[in-house]
Amino acid sequence: LQRLVEIQRRDREAAAVRLGVPADAIVTVERLRRDPPRPAFPAPPEIGGHRDVVVVGGGQAGLSVSRCLRDRGIDHVVLERDRIASTWRTQRWDSFCLVTPNYQCRLPGHPYPGDDPDGFMVRDEIIRYVESYAAGFRPPLHEGVAVTDVSAAPGGGFRVATSHGRLTAGSVVLAVGGYHTPGFPAMARRLPAHVTQLHSSGYRNPESLPDGGVLVVGTGQSGAQIAEDLFLAGREVHVCVGSAPRVARFYRGRDCVAWLEDMGHYDMPITEHPQGLAARREANHYVTGRDGGRDIDLRAFARDGMRLHGRLGAIDGPLLRLAGDLRANLDAADATAERIKDSIDGWIESNAIQAPHEDRYVPVFEPEEDGGGTLDLDAAGIRTIVWATGFRSDWSWVRLPAFDDAGYPTHDRGVTRVPGLYVVGLPWLHTWGSGRFAGVARDAEHLATQIALRAASAGEARSAA
Repeated sequence: LQRLVEIQRRDREAAAVRLGVPADAIVTVERLRRDPPRPAFPAPPEIGGHRDVVVVGGGQAGLSVSRCLRDRGIDHVVLERDRIASTWRTQRWDSFCLVTPNYQCRLPGHPYPGDDPDGFMVRDEIIRYVESYAAGFRPPLHEGVAVTDVSAAPGGGFRVATSHGRLTAGSVVLAVGGYHTPGFPAMARRLPAHVTQLHSSGYRNPESLPDGGVLVVGTGQSGAQIAEDLFLAGREVHVCVGSAPRVARFYRGRDCVAWLEDMGHYDMPITEHPQGLAARREANHYVTGRDGGRDIDLRAFARDGMRLHGRLGAIDGPLLRLAGDLRANLDAADATAERIKDSIDGWIESNAIQAPHEDRYVPVFEPEEDGGGTLDLDAAGIRTIVWATGFRSDWSWVRLPAFDDAGYPTHDRGVTRVPGLYVVGLPWLHTWGSGRFAGVARDAEHLATQIALRAASAGEARSAA
């Protein structure tokens, strides 16, 4: 891989000399794929003035808010640091697909338009879906504009500093999600230099990794799916299994998502969740929509040759120290899947639904040991580690008292304690679907209504004065 990069660099420099231009001006096919030169919503050289609302972020959450504001005739602008659907383009691997059925893609005024509602869109289809949404209503969007500072303006409202100038706003909507910075554990620095390491957001495909074994650390949705992607490609795969739960893809004749939707699970607000606000910190259940959808059964992969280990505890050069919790973590994941089936059985019975019987899951693999002890990367032939260890939030550019001690926005259904400041697109902002295509429309409608009410109240106050 390093040799290929060096060859590409030399070719680019030779072309630059031949053409008499800087090397950075040479556009490669790879660069065109990664960074097309003409955005669909180019920004002017300078941005200034005042807007009633500034929406920060041009992903599905920001676009949804824009559509709802437009429908109410509210003046606003959407500022996107990169491009529409940037995260889908740059932080997803080649075989990535949704884990929720296509019919749950319900952006405001833009339901899933395809002919496979029960299928699962792959990465490029997701990008086209978001792009077609923006093309359909042409939001007042500027791509390539980074918001660098949001602060209180004298006399009320907000000052918004960007890479293209400064402007003021009556309200600001932060639609940038909560996954800002890849989360590498501090102990990653203790790995030897000859071990390649990358975050799950930087993984693309098995062929892009060096030869040899691969260790995936973490078994949330990304970790489990990347481990599957590598294993199906014939790579030697080791996995440090964490405490993330799993769910069956199908049960008793239907996708489990369909059963849970009928049961009202996805309409439950976080205020009614048994775990309360702690649900926002829970790992997602691992499952996949790949090839029409199926379970991810780590036990089955282990039976077929994948190497499972306990959680990673410490690193000492090539020597990894592992917790002895493999059995407990596999059992806990299975138990969650079975509890979900219990709830589906109860729903079927209470509603007298005719559904086919299905035998319960029987584990196909039991680890001989508890997954603890040590793992010598060199002895095992492991040359790459993929850190599926989540993200950290970075709200340092928002200089307002809207965050708790952990740096998380304090809000009630997206309305923060700072008047006029809102957040959207966060997991469990209001319901399970808040951070997904399934529920962001409901949140966007709610915030647009709150913004309209605040504007009306301000207008009445000015009239009374």
